[in-house]
Amino acid sequence: MTSLHFIRHAETDMAGRFCGHSDPPINAIGVQQICRLAESIQPASIHAIYCSDLRRAVVTAEALAKTFAVPIIRRRNLREIDFGDWEGLSWNEIELRDPTYASNWIKDFPNLSAPGGEPFADFEMRVWDEIEELLSFARFGRIAVVTHAGVMRVALRRFFNCSEQEAWSRTEAYCSSFVFEDVATPQEVA
Repeated sequence: MTSLHFIRHAETDMAGRFCGHSDPPINAIGVQQICRLAESIQPASIHAIYCSDLRRAVVTAEALAKTFAVPIIRRRNLREIDFGDWEGLSWNEIELRDPTYASNWIKDFPNLSAPGGEPFADFEMRVWDEIEELLSFARFGRIAVVTHAGVMRVALRRFFNCSEQEAWSRTEAYCSSFVFEDVATPQEVA
């Protein structure tokens, strides 16, 4: 059975800021989130863990790998979108820097990228190519995919036909997760 268990990384001190390719460590709240996450996943249900190569995803994945005694494989293509010049900024700071561009970005999302950032279409293609490869690996047992909210939103929209707003709300919490099983039978985990 093909099964991917998508998991958002734990919290960092950049919570509430644009954190795409930035690489902050997990904070104390994130450590607690990881403990609760590990307790919530069924024993022996994960056979391997693939994760973004950014520290917040790697640390989350390492804790799960230790719990389940499975290997982790770092994958650069599971990174969040690159926010370019907006990396590390809050939305208020972005609006203060360039209110016109910020307003246009909201209106034209996803067609207008952050200044110096990765175009959304390129991000979506990168993520989907990676997910298709992971689907082929998942034929051999359930794998966990520890990644970022943006990556998970791409998967939710494609697998479950979610709206952008629904995908956003389902990935807003750190350590949020969902399971995709077989193309014909998606199933969700709380």
